[in-house]
Amino acid sequence: MGDYMALYTDLHTAIALAGIFSGFIVLYGLLNATRFDKWTAFFLGTTLLTSLTGFGFPFTGLLPSHIFGVLSLVLLALAIYARYLRHLAGKWRLVYVITAVFALYLNTFVAVVQSFLKIPALRAMAPTQTEAPFVISQALLLLIFVVVGFAASARFRIQPSGSRTAPLL
Repeated sequence: MGDYMALYTDLHTAIALAGIFSGFIVLYGLLNATRFDKWTAFFLGTTLLTSLTGFGFPFTGLLPSHIFGVLSLVLLALAIYARYLRHLAGKWRLVYVITAVFALYLNTFVAVVQSFLKIPALRAMAPTQTEAPFVISQALLLLIFVVVGFAASARFRIQPSGSRTAPLL
């Protein structure tokens, strides 16, 4: 069972990192009013898989990670609905931007948490994750995402039907 869980953890981590990486590409597009359609699909898919595979770990009770997972799934459902079923029309453009940025924030938040748990130098600075280095890093992360989220909401506009989107992928 140990080898299986180690492999499962590695797979979950790889999917999460792919989601974070592609999410930053999508965020770059939002900030530059450019749709990266294939990267968006990849981001939403890998972020969805990250949340789903997070529920595959053994647990004995409700943990903050489960709450984050459920919240992420709700955000992703809204982002997918706004993007693919409502085609970013009207208010759905803003719903998409907010939910996509928030989903990326949650994954990045968890990556910082895991970094402080797994990287010895960070763990030594904040062994209980209540110490200043952890709190400051998470506060800065939140501030960055709030500022970037507002900017993306203001800058991302739908391109007219038939217009070209950036072929980044």
